[in-house]
Amino acid sequence: MTTKEIKVYRDLMGANEEWAAKTRVLLAEKDVLMINLIGSPGAGKTTLLEGMGEQLGKKMSFAVLEGDVETTRDAERIREIGVPVSQLLSGGACHLEAKLVHYALQDLDLGNLDLVVVENVGNMVCPAEFDIGEHAKIAVLSVAEGDDKPLKYPLLFQESKAAVLSKMDLLPYIPFDLPACRRYLQQVNASLPVFEVSGLKQEGLEDFMQWLQKLKS
Repeated sequence: MTTKEIKVYRDLMGANEEWAAKTRVLLAEKDVLMINLIGSPGAGKTTLLEGMGEQLGKKMSFAVLEGDVETTRDAERIREIGVPVSQLLSGGACHLEAKLVHYALQDLDLGNLDLVVVENVGNMVCPAEFDIGEHAKIAVLSVAEGDDKPLKYPLLFQESKAAVLSKMDLLPYIPFDLPACRRYLQQVNASLPVFEVSGLKQEGLEDFMQWLQKLKS
């Protein structure tokens, strides 16, 4: 396998809000749901997508736009499980811009997709501030990061329509206060649904995927 088999996009400048609006029109025309996964580097976003590829792919047709500063490593992982994927390189920026996402979407077969998942650049701050035309931001927080992150980075959880607590298989081995984290999440966003998952072991994914299906309907 070579990186030539993965389309690579680099950043294109433009008015972010304008391009986000164009993307919403495009998605509405094609009846495609787009979600924006946001979390720290190593939060488990790509592993979550791998688990979704194994299970969700049987129920919804989906593709991935993989955001990173550099390399195609995560896109290669998604491609290995048979999910259509394009790599978006931010060229050093801490988030994906709407114009970059819009151009990448046009190379997907949207007419045959139910869902597009954008894995944003690893960061809990910048991506939360930028609209890319998505229907929902999804916050991904691994238990390895600490239970106080919703209080430290409240904007992400305020802007998100759901939160995924990832790497739950590590819970017996690290000092993470799950009830406290859930209280903090509700403190910053009382209506936020929270899903506890292990992408590695493919545990707890069913409820999250059912939520995605309802969001699409």
